[in-house]
This record gives sequence, structure tokens and C-alpha cells, in this order.
Amino acid sequence: MDTVNILVDALPYIKKFHNKKIMIKYGGHAMVDENAMASTARDTVLLKYVGMKPIVVHGGGPEITRSMKKLGKEPKFIKGLRITDEETMEIVKMVLVGNINTDIVSNLCFHDGNGVGLSGKDSKLIQAHKKIHVIENDDGELEEIDLGLVGEIESINPGILEMLTENDYIPVVSPIGVAEDGTTLNLNADTVAGGIAGEIDAEKLIILTDVPGVLRNPKDPSTLIQKIKVDEVPGLIEEGVITGGMIPKIETCVEAINNGVKSAHILDGRVKHSLLLEVFTTEGVGTMIYKD
Repeated sequence: MDTVNILVDALPYIKKFHNKKIMIKYGGHAMVDENAMASTARDTVLLKYVGMKPIVVHGGGPEITRSMKKLGKEPKFIKGLRITDEETMEIVKMVLVGNINTDIVSNLCFHDGNGVGLSGKDSKLIQAHKKIHVIENDDGELEEIDLGLVGEIESINPGILEMLTENDYIPVVSPIGVAEDGTTLNLNADTVAGGIAGEIDAEKLIILTDVPGVLRNPKDPSTLIQKIKVDEVPGLIEEGVITGGMIPKIETCVEAINNGVKSAHILDGRVKHSLLLEVFTTEGVGTMIYKD
């Protein structure tokens, strides 16, 4: 009966999200651990078979760094930002498109999920331009730095995603874009997931990470903030509750919501079936960002 009750409790959410697009950004533990990857892929396929339309975007920063070192190329950073020269870009494409993307697709297809691998270059899915980075130097002055082939989104053309989801496929997107002159540009995966989510009118944006969500005390998981309104975000940043790498993730969520996504979620990919717990239960897991 416990199993039956679980299924019955899930019914309202299955009905609510039926035929809705769910954008899932694979990252953290869900990317580097084979068992976690397989479990996340199976959960993604489950969403599809109960009537939702999942779309996946993945990152790959740590894997890119490891591959560079194996090939004898030392990664270079300025203020924590990776410099991407042409040689590095070749490694980025090899790792993101040739390795990680195909592994995710293979896991989805193993569970009959009809995964299809894409990059932002396919059908001009993501058009981009070089990003100008401005940092504060040691003298406290603002300085422009050139990170090479690092870009930001200019426009998203979701036609190919619409075609695939309407025909029962799960698209898996590598975060690289194409400039007007055909140059390949490396993009931030969270930003790509948020940008696509807003463009396709996704019901949810779900970002899998290696933290429980937004914590008032980073050392105490019991201080998890389960819900944050969009207009509360600036105050939490000012208070120092949202800090470091969590700031761009939260800002991506806010932008997606302002572009029409109903809710955004930051989940701990280390928790088994966190994806299903978020979608099918009242309590959910992680931190949800939403409007009224």
C-alpha cells in the first residue's frame, strides 16, 4: 500500500506537468559519477514516460581541465576565469560534444529515452558573440580582459528543440555557440540552460549541483532556504547569504523566471532521485526560486 500511496500522491503533479517542458541542467556529482549519471538519466526518462518533455543541458568544466592536463596543456585562468584559446577550444569541443554529450545520450537511450545529442551550433541553436569581461585589478580600477573564445548568448533559435520534443525525443545540448562569422564559442552551461528555458516557455528550470541549495549557514544543511521569491534575491546577496558560485546560478534562475519560466530549482545531485523528489512531491528538495 505504501507504493500505491506514493503513486496516488504523485498524480496531481503528473497531471499538472503533463505535456510541459522541463529544462534540466546536469552538473556536479550527476556528471562525474557513473552511477549518479545513470540514475539521473533514468529519472529523466521517467519524466518523459509520464507525459513531460525533458530537455537536458550539461556542463563539463572539471572534465575539460582533466583532459587538458592529460594532453599536456596547462589550463590558464585570470581571476578564476578560464582562458580559451584555439587549442583549448578544440579540447572543449572534444570533451563536451564528443565525450560527455554522447555518454548522457547513451544513458538515456539505454532506458529507451530516445536521447539526441546537439551542440549550440546545430541548426544555429545558440548564436553568440565574444564576451567582454571586466574585472577589478589590484589597484581597484576596472580593467577589460580577453578570455579568448568565451562567449555570451546573442539569440536562441529553438526550432530544432521543438521538433525533437514534439517527436518524442529528449534533446541533450552541449553549451557551445556559434558567432556570426562561424567561430565556435565556449558558453556557461547554467546560462545556456536558463536562456533556453525562457525561450521554450519551460514549466521548470532544474539545476543539479553539489550543494543542498541556498543555505543561511554554509556549514549547516538544516539551514536550507526552501523557497526564495525573485524580489528577495538582492537582499540575500547583500546579506552574504547567496555568495560565490551560487550568485550566477541564482541570477540565471531569476532571469529565466522573468522570461516566463514558472519556477526554478537548485538541487543536490548527490541525493538519489532528487529530480523525482522535486517534481513529484509537495515538500520537494533544494531551493525553489519563484514569483508570486
